[in-house]
Amino acid sequence: MVNTRDNSGYTAWQTIVLVALRILIGWHFLYEGAVKLYDPEWSSSVYLLDSQGLFSGFYYSLASNQTVLQIIDLINIWGLILIGLGLILGLFTKLSVISGIVLLSLYYLSHPPLPIYEYLLPFEGHYLIVDKNLIEIAAMVILLVFPTGRIIGIDRLINKIKN
Repeated sequence: MVNTRDNSGYTAWQTIVLVALRILIGWHFLYEGAVKLYDPEWSSSVYLLDSQGLFSGFYYSLASNQTVLQIIDLINIWGLILIGLGLILGLFTKLSVISGIVLLSLYYLSHPPLPIYEYLLPFEGHYLIVDKNLIEIAAMVILLVFPTGRIIGIDRLINKIKN
């Protein structure tokens, strides 16, 4: 079973591991979005105002306009939820992965893990260049290079209907 390959060219274990990675990352996105959706006090304002680095002015400007901030909050919440569902279900997987990479990159650029910056928001550890956002970006690049939605997911059914 380990060395048998499916139509994708992946072994059974490769497929299992890649799909598990996709679903776990999807769960992380979905849960983060749901927590924000059901917390009436949540806003990205504090996070944006805590930004440091080259792009901090951009993040500050987003937080300074209440209308823009409300739009950013909605995009963040629903982006997380939709990306999470897409990854879990294998639906629009490529779009979900690319969107996730973009969103995580925005988080990473907002709070670059460099010792020259001090943040108000607590971190879970001590980072130097590599943090959980960068690791999750790398994992999503793997999912982009080794797509699984057409093997196990709704994308497979859509692909069958198209063909």
